[in-house]
Amino acid sequence: MAVNQNIYPYGAQVRNMPVYLSGIGGSEYQYHVKRPEGYQWAQILYSAKGSGCLKFDNQALNVPEDSYFFLPAGYPHEYYPVTESWDVRWTAFDGYACSHILSELNMTRPIVRKLDDNSPLQRLYNKMFIAQKNDKVYGDYTCSGLIYQYIMEFYRLARDKNVSGGNDRSIILMPVLNYIDDNFRNDFPMTILAEKAGVSPQHLCRIFKETMNVRPMEYLTRRRLQEAKRLLSETDVPISEIGSQTGFSDAGYFSTVFRRYEGSSPAEYRKSVKRHI
Repeated sequence: MAVNQNIYPYGAQVRNMPVYLSGIGGSEYQYHVKRPEGYQWAQILYSAKGSGCLKFDNQALNVPEDSYFFLPAGYPHEYYPVTESWDVRWTAFDGYACSHILSELNMTRPIVRKLDDNSPLQRLYNKMFIAQKNDKVYGDYTCSGLIYQYIMEFYRLARDKNVSGGNDRSIILMPVLNYIDDNFRNDFPMTILAEKAGVSPQHLCRIFKETMNVRPMEYLTRRRLQEAKRLLSETDVPISEIGSQTGFSDAGYFSTVFRRYEGSSPAEYRKSVKRHI
C-alpha cells in the first residue's frame, strides 16, 4: 500500500483512552529529521524502500530496507536517508497508559529491527490508514484498538528476533508452557523443561524471565494457583483436597502460598467469590 500522506486525527473523543493513534502517514522521499528534544509522541516507523541512518545517544544505526525502528516520546534523536530516496511509513501514539505499557515492555530506548515476517504489522498499518481515511465517526475508536495490537505485535516480533542464536522465543517457550500446563499437578526439575526447550537450564531461565516476566518455577506456582482458584469458585471440594489436587505438598503450604500471592486465605477467597455469584 503506497502512502504519501500524513494524517493527524482530531480524536477528541479518544484522548482519554489508554492508547490512541495520534498520527499516521508516510513519504517516498523521507527528509532529514533532527529532534534534539525528541518528539511529543512515541513512534514506530517502517523503512519500506531504501535505507537511512538513525542517530541517538552518540551512536548511529543503519536502518535498512524492510526494517522497523521505534522511538520513545521525548527521546532525542535524528534520522535521515542514505539512499537517493527513502520510503518511510510511520505511526505515532499516545494515551494515559502509553508510557506505562512501553515501560512494562522495556521499550524505553530507540530500537531498530529487521523482522523475518512483518506481514501482521503491514496489515494492521493498512487497517489504521483506511479507517482514518474512510470512517470519520468511529475511525478513531477503531484505531485505538488497532494501534495497541500494532505495538504488541511489534514487541513480539522484535523480541523474538532478538533471541541469541536467532531462535524464535515462541519456538523455545511453547513446548515448556504446554508441558507445565499438562503437568502442573506434579513436581519436576528444571532439566525436564530445558530438554523440552532444547536449550540449557540457564538459557531457558533467562529467556523465560525476559519474556514472561517470571521464572519457570514461579510460573508453575501461578498455574497451580489458577487451577486452585477455579476449584474454589466452581466446586465444593474441600480446601485440603484442592491443595493436593493442584500440586501443593500439604494444606498448610498451600494456604501460605495462596495468601502470599492472592492476599487472602483459600477459605476467604472462596467465601468472597461465592458471595458475588
